Amino acid sequence: MTRIMVFGTFDMVHIGHVDFFRQARGLAKKPHLIVSVARDNVVTRIKGERPRRNEKQRHSLVARNTLVDEAVLGQEEGYIEHIIDAKPDIIALGYDQGGEYVDRLERDLLNFGKKIRIVRLEAFKPEKYKTSKLL
Repeated sequence: MTRIMVFGTFDMVHIGHVDFFRQARGLAKKPHLIVSVARDNVVTRIKGERPRRNEKQRHSLVARNTLVDEAVLGQEEGYIEHIIDAKPDIIALGYDQGGEYVDRLERDLLNFGKKIRIVRLEAFKPEKYKTSKLL
């Protein structure tokens, strides 16, 4: 089994997210998909506004998806310990994920002695299936 971890806000789970989950699962023959749902305060800090649904609702929504093997809440502060606890073999990033955590992810993991494969996934019709455009 290959543990694959992805991250997001997931205010809704739309077809773009489903494709994101499928692509992540496609990185291994026997995938175990771990989806980390961002905490409310982290979403507010990074996006400048609160998510439409609270973290418990978003976590529940993701956990019910049949492509997801494990749904977890991210850390309130920082992020590396959360990743190390999940023990992923692969981290799959969305085509549009960036910012402070992503920019220093590989370096921070190496500083903790972790060599985890990082993969950037492809966009799936982002002009149509992006949460900010659907809301």
